[in-house]
Amino acid sequence: MHLCISASSSALVFIIFILLSVQVPTFLCAGNDTYEVCSKPLRCGTFQNVTYPFWGVDRPDYCGHPGLELTCQGDELLMTIMSLSYKVIEINTDIQAFTVARSDYLTTLCPQHLANTTLDFNLLSYAWNLENVTLYYDCPRIANQSSGFPSQFNCTSNGTDMQNYYVIASAFGNLSAVAKGGLGSCRSNVIVPAFYTAVQTIVSNPTSDTLVLPLRNGFGLKWDANIASKCTACSASGGMCGYNKTLSEFTCYCSDHTDPSACRPSGSSNGTSLRIKLIIGLGVAGAAIVVVFVMVFTLRHRRSSFLISSGILMNFQQSKKNSERIEAFIMKYGSDLAPKRYSFSDIRKITKSFKDRLGEGGFGTVFKGKLPDGRLVAVKVLSESKGDGEEFINEVASISRTSHVNVVTFLGFCYEGSVRALIYEFMPNGSLDKFICCEGSPDKSHLLKHKTLFEIAIGIARGLEYLHGGCNTRILHLDIKPHNILLDESFCPKISDFGLAKLCERKESILSMISARGTIGYIAPELFCRNFGGVSYKSDVYSYGMMVLEMVGAKENVHNGPSVTSEMNFPLWVYEHLQQEAYFNLQGITVEEEEITKKMIVVSLWCIQTNPSDRPSMTKVLEMLQGSLQSLAIPPRPFLFSPPRSPQNSSQIALIASSISMPSEL
Repeated sequence: MHLCISASSSALVFIIFILLSVQVPTFLCAGNDTYEVCSKPLRCGTFQNVTYPFWGVDRPDYCGHPGLELTCQGDELLMTIMSLSYKVIEINTDIQAFTVARSDYLTTLCPQHLANTTLDFNLLSYAWNLENVTLYYDCPRIANQSSGFPSQFNCTSNGTDMQNYYVIASAFGNLSAVAKGGLGSCRSNVIVPAFYTAVQTIVSNPTSDTLVLPLRNGFGLKWDANIASKCTACSASGGMCGYNKTLSEFTCYCSDHTDPSACRPSGSSNGTSLRIKLIIGLGVAGAAIVVVFVMVFTLRHRRSSFLISSGILMNFQQSKKNSERIEAFIMKYGSDLAPKRYSFSDIRKITKSFKDRLGEGGFGTVFKGKLPDGRLVAVKVLSESKGDGEEFINEVASISRTSHVNVVTFLGFCYEGSVRALIYEFMPNGSLDKFICCEGSPDKSHLLKHKTLFEIAIGIARGLEYLHGGCNTRILHLDIKPHNILLDESFCPKISDFGLAKLCERKESILSMISARGTIGYIAPELFCRNFGGVSYKSDVYSYGMMVLEMVGAKENVHNGPSVTSEMNFPLWVYEHLQQEAYFNLQGITVEEEEITKKMIVVSLWCIQTNPSDRPSMTKVLEMLQGSLQSLAIPPRPFLFSPPRSPQNSSQIALIASSISMPSEL
């Protein structure tokens, strides 16, 4: 009997193998060369993992987006943008941003060819806060007329020294009419952007030597959000991002075929003929029969060796390592994980087969559900792109250690096969962002009162204070923003989404970070550029400050426009209005609400100090928020890393900031 089963199985396997190998077109079973080529990153010097949207060196042009070609000279990575050469200083694909510096201004202020910095704004935009530096060449001598006098630097042309000056954009308005007229008579000028904080270092010591360093440090750029979103979908499906030059559009290279957007099963193409579908159907049916026979056979005989020889365990072996790592983590911390472990069938029942979708993002999708005891829950199903399990382990490990009224309650998790899900208490009012991002909208139904926003700010501060010092293990959230603050039926705030969290010993003050974490607009400067200091719990303090500024209306719906000069560093803008004594009567605002708003802004400006050591702890933040306004000291001028103000919201922000003047006794 066993011999008959074995013989029948072998015959069926042979027939199916012949049928599929002869009849099925090669594009359905052969490997995709472009997938293999584009899966290899670009390497140059310290850059060892440069991928889409960049190409160049040993990555062909179909592996990246046009206009983002890189070249390698020695150990330096270079890029040409609008005919100008730039040195690439840093690339971070997680936040779709990179830093470049003009090659012609790396060591000198006197390049051979003078050209303004320009971008293709269909592809790139400026990132973070920048300050334009304008260099004027071959000018008449300008008499020193004011404190805003332009600073001089020297260049030689044909053996003759030229009169040259540079002016920082924000200081241009301080120039005298004589100085402005003199600059207008210069032979030429060049505009070069630089990081705002770096430029501010030369304000107190305006010499040509101090200007070279800020220009050498470069400025930040972001690539188009549509490029990033398309690539995210492709990567999540297991593909490699690329570009079809013939069609001038994004393309996704899959392991066995190419798709315009994301990888799908090879046989699902709309152009597949009926014959191919029939062959595939017969092949699948035959394969199913083989699997049944194999299962019967292996239950009675040597199961493992037969399965391995027939190749059925190949994919399992590839994912086994990650699965074992996560299972080992669950086993190791099983006694510490109070939340229950659920099966996938349990998750389907809880969510009613994933019927009610609450939202989605790069992490996956959130569904509304109900536990058997009647409690409403939110179920976050992680996307398959998180295949290494890092985010899953981070969130389970960190939030399982928490128990606080201002931290969302973790109720359970599911890890079964490729399914990873996290179960939280349900927050009926959703996330904070929908209550603070509609100032420019005629719909005011979602706006919260000043006092409610103040209580929310205090609640978030208490939650962060607990994470930083109330647990046995200090937890750094590293992604504090309105989207990750949930509100219950009483608008009590609860911190959520610990996928980027970092655990550390309480005595450990500085962490060694491998890559930037967080969201542009809230991310602390030291997370992106280590020259600003080490990563610590003060990074959460920075994000908290940026979020509170947004809550009071000083930072709503911000975006990067094409012009750096038309935008101003908004924390500095608010800071300067705080020091003015002019008041505007805001309709409907009480004296108490005015004081609350002032207090929130002053505390926020303390939180977003560039130097982490200048920021208060969350305990100190709570003391300042709950103390009197008169006891608060004026914070130092804020500098870096906040997006510019949105033009359509300028009048609204001006009205708020102008009404929030600092009391004279501060």
